[in-house]
This record gives sequence, C-alpha cells and structure tokens, in this order.
Amino acid sequence: MGGTFDPIHYGHLVTAEEAFVRFKLDRVIFIPSGMPPHKSERKVADGAHRFIMAQMATITNPHFDVSRIEVDEKGPTYTVDTLKKLKVGEYKDAELIFITGADAILEIFTWKNPAELFTMCRFAAATRPGYVVSEDLLKSLDKFGTGKVDFFEVPALAISSTDIRRRVKEGRPVRYLLPDEVISYISKNGLYSE
Repeated sequence: MGGTFDPIHYGHLVTAEEAFVRFKLDRVIFIPSGMPPHKSERKVADGAHRFIMAQMATITNPHFDVSRIEVDEKGPTYTVDTLKKLKVGEYKDAELIFITGADAILEIFTWKNPAELFTMCRFAAATRPGYVVSEDLLKSLDKFGTGKVDFFEVPALAISSTDIRRRVKEGRPVRYLLPDEVISYISKNGLYSE
C-alpha cells in the first residue's frame, strides 16, 4: 500500500484491512513515499517521520509491515521503480497487488510509465459507499487489459490527511481520526503546526 501517509490515519488502516481480507493477501506492506513527485506543490513531512508514524499505527496488526524502500531513496520516488525493486528482491515470486484509493487511479496516467505498472502488479482501488466509477475511466483502464484494477468499497470514512494537517495547524481536535500514538508523535515533533 503506497502513499504519502502524511500522516497515516484510520482511513488508511481500514482500507488496508479490508483489502487484506477481500483479496486474501498474505500481508500488507505500507510503503511511505520518499519524495513524492505529485506533492511538490506543498511541504511534506520528512520521510523518517512518516515512516515512524506508519510503524506506530500498524504495530499491533500482525498482517501489516512498513517498508523504508522509498523513504531511504534520494530524489523523487516513483511507484514503477519501487515495484521493480520489489520484483527482484524479497518478493520476486509474489503476485503484487498495489492498494490505493480510487482517486489515485484517476491520476495513474500521469504517473511514470503507467503501462509498465500494469505489467508488474494488479491494483486494488478503494472507494467509499456510493462512489461511482466513470465509464471513461473504465474504458481508459481497459487498454491495459481487463482485471488489472479491482475496485472495492470500504466503510464511509471521511478522513483525509489534508484535513488532519489543517486541524493540527489550527489547534482543532484530531482524536479518533488517527491512532493516539501518532497524535502524540505529531505533537512531540511539532509536525504540521507551523
């Protein structure tokens, strides 16, 4: 499961758990992005902080792991390059399923080498109840072959990292939006409050 995780919250965790069960996965590996090229318009918390918060949020789930594969990279990180590393490393014989939100699938054609991505993994795209996948998107995805994207619904959680960062900056409550350990970490390290 790739993402900025800036910060990780219950929406990410519910999505990962739902995908784990629905797709009968062996494990879910959270991969906080290193320097996400699509987020260059805003300041992103240091990768080391985002990695630690992801570890704190997932430590009690035996099916969840967190990888530093992108956080340790210098310069922009791209999903296609990360998948290549996974395919030649520990997961060379594994079927990879990239878990993401349906909103990210809408942007996939702007990612580095999108056609190559579809040769390396399947995608599991989380939607909220009532979300309708457009016919145009489905037609666009079909050119990469059918069955490469599975849309799945997760409980209605209107939680976003953007809103959490805004709430922290404004001194508004974030309790029950993300794990208490992550809230404490954010506060202790002064993240998002400038």
